[in-house]
Amino acid sequence: MKIIRVGVDLAKNVFQVHGVDRCEKVVWRKKLGRADWLTALLGRIEPGCEIGMEACGGAHHWARELQKRGFVVRLIAPQFVKPYVKSNKNDANDAEAICEAMSRPNMRFVAVKTVEQQDLQAIHRIRAELCSQRTAKGNQIRGLCAEYGLVAARDLLQLRVAIPCWLEDLDNGLTNRFRRLLRALWLDLLGLDLRVKELDQDIQVAADTDPVASRLQQMRGVGPVIATAIVANVGDAKQFCNGRQMAASLGLTPRQNSSGGKTRLLGITKRGDSQLRTLLIHGARSVLRTAANKDDRLSRWVTHLAQTRHHNIAAVALANKMARIAWAMMTKGTDYHPGMLPA
Repeated sequence: MKIIRVGVDLAKNVFQVHGVDRCEKVVWRKKLGRADWLTALLGRIEPGCEIGMEACGGAHHWARELQKRGFVVRLIAPQFVKPYVKSNKNDANDAEAICEAMSRPNMRFVAVKTVEQQDLQAIHRIRAELCSQRTAKGNQIRGLCAEYGLVAARDLLQLRVAIPCWLEDLDNGLTNRFRRLLRALWLDLLGLDLRVKELDQDIQVAADTDPVASRLQQMRGVGPVIATAIVANVGDAKQFCNGRQMAASLGLTPRQNSSGGKTRLLGITKRGDSQLRTLLIHGARSVLRTAANKDDRLSRWVTHLAQTRHHNIAAVALANKMARIAWAMMTKGTDYHPGMLPA
C-alpha cells in the first residue's frame, strides 16, 4: 500500500518511523539508524508524501533535506504531540503520536527555518550566553573584592573603571597573590567584552544587509539586535493570519483560565522564544521612558496606560503592539508610519 503520511521521532542516533496508508492503516513501523534512515525513507515512500517531526534539535536540518527531495514536511511543537501519546512513552509511541497529530485539520505547525535564520539565531544565542557569563564574572569580582573592603558602583561600566584603580593602588590592602588573581579576572572580563563586541558587529552587518531587518529598525525601540532577532525567530510572518497570532506565538498575550462562561485573564503566557520576548519588552521600556515628551498616538496611549496601570504592564502591552506592528510591516512590505497606528 502507498504510504501517505509518516511520523518520525528524531533522536541522536536512532530514528523511529511510523507510516500509514490512505485507510489510516499502519503499514510501516521501523527503527532506523542515523546513517541509513534517510536512504531507507527514500526507498519506501514517494515524493509528495507528508512527513511529520517534532520541532526539536536537528528537526529544521532534516526538514530542509527532505524538502529538497520533494516531500511535504510538517514540524509540530512537542506540547501539541504529547496529548496523542498512547499508554507509555517510547520511541514507537512517539512516532505514532506525531503521525496522528499531523493529520488533525486544526493542528498548528512550525515553519521550517532557513540556514540564514539559524545563523542569526546562533549569533543571538551565543551573545546571550556571553552576556550572562560577563554578568557572572562581574558579580564574582564584586564579591571577592568586597571581602577586602573594595566596593564599586552597581553598573558594570563603573566596575570596569574601578578594577584598574584597585590594581594600581598599593595602599588598599590587597596582597600580591590576590592582585594576580584580580588581574586574571580582569583579563577574562575584557575577553568577554571583546567577544560580545564582535558579535554586535556581526549583528549590525546582518541588520544593514537584510531588507526586512532594515525596515523593522524604523520602529521606535527597535535596533539591530531586536530587528535581527525578529527575522531569525519569525522568518516569514505570513505564517500567521494576523498580528495577534504572532504576538501570541511570542508569549505576549494574556493566559486564559476560563470556565462556566466566566472569562479570567491572567499574566502573559511566556510561550515561544524567551530571548526575543525579553528584547521586545526592553525595547518597549526604552520607548516608555521618553513617551511622556512626545505627542503622537502611540506615546499618548502608552503614557495613559502607564498612569492607570503598573509600569511593567504598560511595557508588556507596548511590546505586544510592537510585535503586531512588526507583523504588518513584514507581511505588507511597508515602512513604519506612526500616523497610521490605531488610537
